[in-house]
Amino acid sequence: MPPLKPYSAELTYSYAPGLFPSMALMQHAPQRALRLLLSSRAQGEGVEKLRELCRRHRVREETADRVLARISGKQNCFAAVVFEKWQSDLEPQAPHVVLHHPMDEGNLGSIQRTLLGLGVRDLAVIRPSADPFDPKVVRAAMGAVFGLRVRLYDDFEQYRAAYPGHHLYPFMLDGSTRLEEAQILRPFALVFGNEGSGLPAAFAQMGQAVRIPHNDLIDSLNLSVAVAIGAYHFLNASAKEE
Repeated sequence: MPPLKPYSAELTYSYAPGLFPSMALMQHAPQRALRLLLSSRAQGEGVEKLRELCRRHRVREETADRVLARISGKQNCFAAVVFEKWQSDLEPQAPHVVLHHPMDEGNLGSIQRTLLGLGVRDLAVIRPSADPFDPKVVRAAMGAVFGLRVRLYDDFEQYRAAYPGHHLYPFMLDGSTRLEEAQILRPFALVFGNEGSGLPAAFAQMGQAVRIPHNDLIDSLNLSVAVAIGAYHFLNASAKEE
């Protein structure tokens, strides 16, 4: 196989650095795995489980200390799986979370992990944005991306054209309704803006704008926290209505 390159968004492959993200890949999407990279110091029960999964799915194993240090930026990364990047169609009747220009890699990883834990499997990301398949995001998400349906869009209109039947709930301050007072219609799409600037004002006219109440000691909630609160509330409230 050709030599592996430092990660860039233009590559057709990426890396799941760390034992836990690598295991998540092999459990949820083994068909996307290309190579198993191991440190010469890798040992233990978890490593052996990962090696067995890779052998079962005929994933080539190799010792690659330098590559592991380069892609993780750390000296204590003992394993990584190289995987083929993909995009998925979102489920037409499922809840969607739409992230409009998220730029923080740690936030994006935390959001992926939270959504998988809550059972929201469909994530739309509007460019420009952090890269959902960047190894830093994959590691921050602990491999949660491999259990999600993720699709990147060049603008919000492209997402909207693909899923016109979803009821939009932009999370913003202007013209918004308190979260607990929002009328929930299904299928719904929860739309969140950039960490610093939020959503553009035009989103207040799209669907039913909602806000998460908080006191005036802070100016806003962290994006990953807002997504967690919003998704939990909508899932819980809609389940009670069934």
